[in-house]
Amino acid sequence: MKTGIKLAVALTAAAGLSLATPMASADDIKQGGRMIVTYKDDVSTLDPAIGYDWQNWSMIKSLFNGLMDYKPGTTELTLDLAESMDISEDGLTYTFKLRDGVKFHNGRTLTADDVKYSIERTVNPATQSPGQGFFGMIAGFDEAAPGNAEGLSGIEVLSPTEIRFTLSRPDATFLHVLAINFAFAVPKEEVAKHGADFGKNPVGTGAYRMAEWSLGQRVRFERNADYYQDGLPKLDEIVFEVGQEPLVALLRLERGEVDILGDGIPPAKFLQVKDDPANADKIVEGGQLHTGYVTMNVKMAPFDNKDVRQAVNMAINKDRIIRMINGRAVPAGQPLPPAMPGFDKAYDGYPFDPAGAKAKLADAGFGDGFTTELFVMNTDPNPRIAQAIQQDLAAIGIKAEIKSLAQANVIAAGGEADQAPMIWSGGMAWIADFPDPSNFYGPILGCGGAVKGGWNWAWYCNEELDAMAAKADAMTDPAKAEERIDLWRSVFVKIMDDAPWAPVFNEQRFTMHSERLGGPKEIFVDPVHIPVNYDHVYAKDAQ
Repeated sequence: MKTGIKLAVALTAAAGLSLATPMASADDIKQGGRMIVTYKDDVSTLDPAIGYDWQNWSMIKSLFNGLMDYKPGTTELTLDLAESMDISEDGLTYTFKLRDGVKFHNGRTLTADDVKYSIERTVNPATQSPGQGFFGMIAGFDEAAPGNAEGLSGIEVLSPTEIRFTLSRPDATFLHVLAINFAFAVPKEEVAKHGADFGKNPVGTGAYRMAEWSLGQRVRFERNADYYQDGLPKLDEIVFEVGQEPLVALLRLERGEVDILGDGIPPAKFLQVKDDPANADKIVEGGQLHTGYVTMNVKMAPFDNKDVRQAVNMAINKDRIIRMINGRAVPAGQPLPPAMPGFDKAYDGYPFDPAGAKAKLADAGFGDGFTTELFVMNTDPNPRIAQAIQQDLAAIGIKAEIKSLAQANVIAAGGEADQAPMIWSGGMAWIADFPDPSNFYGPILGCGGAVKGGWNWAWYCNEELDAMAAKADAMTDPAKAEERIDLWRSVFVKIMDDAPWAPVFNEQRFTMHSERLGGPKEIFVDPVHIPVNYDHVYAKDAQ
């Protein structure tokens, strides 16, 4: 029996999921109303092939769909644009049948050609997508990725509603990859029409459509009346107001003028807000697959020296930094967060040891220290954290000038091989695209992510570890699940010996929303559609 038969049934049943909420019965939830979300910085892009930060993650999800998705508020895979799926016994062939009648926002019906085009567009080097490396398991990738072939030989359109993927190797993460935004469907004619500006004029199949984008002021979504999922979205309109200082946004929420703090509760007010009984029903806490870290660009001296990178790991006082954020995290000693499979409980990481760090620098020929730059996102508390790191580095002789910039500018600098010697990832720190240890490797520590525009800001490439990672991802047999996780565990311990990162903490997530919004708490701290699964939020005062 083909392995895909039972899975297709289970996923199809889940695809029409309608979340119930303890706050109201389904009959009490009315369609309508609007929500205002605030952000300090403008949105960089809403092109699913390009967008790759927590600010635009859930915005893109509300505009677009892929073949796969996750049940709202969970990490459990379900079908989305696909109506059914079949997987061959050898795990190399995946065949999907599309749902009938799914339409793009421009009114055209989605076809299998659109799915093929969208994934091939992400892989095309001309797109400069940070998600290109995710699709390395599809046959033809090695030719298409460098631009030596048009399209992927492993994607075949069988009919307007059927598409087949042939993999070059079994890959345990493939269905997860089809659920991330880089695989979302876009209409070719709209990309051709807008070119590089498609990210400002997005057209998808999602629950919301773009209604307005006033740069530096607001982005406005309106309900897609033709959305294929009945009853979604709940709201008629979402307004994202940008240029809003977090402290001002908090005051406005308390006055009932806004509904969600996109940047979270301002750290300076966190304890005061959290301890106020009046906010008990407005604050939602959730765990996340997150690590905050300092990257060191191994292509830029002196961080091409392993001893220097190890010294930085030993210099940072993580406990002090966690106190600065009111204890909303735990110290990190490795790239994987504690909740991720593959986290090594027996590995303690580098100790806080300034004297040992100075000795390491001396051994590396930098007994007198050196000067460098530390890039950081300019939203509090990140500049303060960078200053703490700056002080720790100064104590061992490293003079780091802080470059505090808008999120998009820091990301852009990290995507260049010679611009950012060090980056504090906070505010942009890695939160898993999907709940598998491979996701903490490929895009941010693997060779495939060390490309222009990528997210491997350390520009670290270890071909031996890439081979180990490929072996782990090829282990699709459930009987070898533990063996696979053990292999991943060894990969991350080896990475820490090379020390391209200095992991600092694993953070908890807190969201604050207005009293007029309703929905299960898992929607407001969705583990996948960070920070909020907007499609399922509703207005209690909708008429």
